[in-house]
Amino acid sequence: MSLSVSDFARELQMVLKTGTVVIGSKNTIKLAKLGKAKLIIIAANAPPEIKKDLKYYAKLSNIPVYEFPGTNMELGAICGKPFSIASMAIVDPGQSNIIELIKQSGKG
Repeated sequence: MSLSVSDFARELQMVLKTGTVVIGSKNTIKLAKLGKAKLIIIAANAPPEIKKDLKYYAKLSNIPVYEFPGTNMELGAICGKPFSIASMAIVDPGQSNIIELIKQSGKG
């Protein structure tokens, strides 16, 4: 099963309304190191060193990583932010099924 961008966007917006999200690469890396994130989302055009660090720390902490197929500007737009988002961590998914969706798609 593949995860459509519209399904991902809908679930991410639900997380933003009902859960806890941390935006920004520094904070996302910190949460990955501490093992406190439930899911890490990285934009396709995030800087390679940030991608590498996030994937490494996420693997150590058994945190699924979803590589969003769009750009950091598109990820920012989905989140309703007027700036680009290279990476973000979901600490609490709230009423969203985003983690299950990503695991089912085989992308996480």
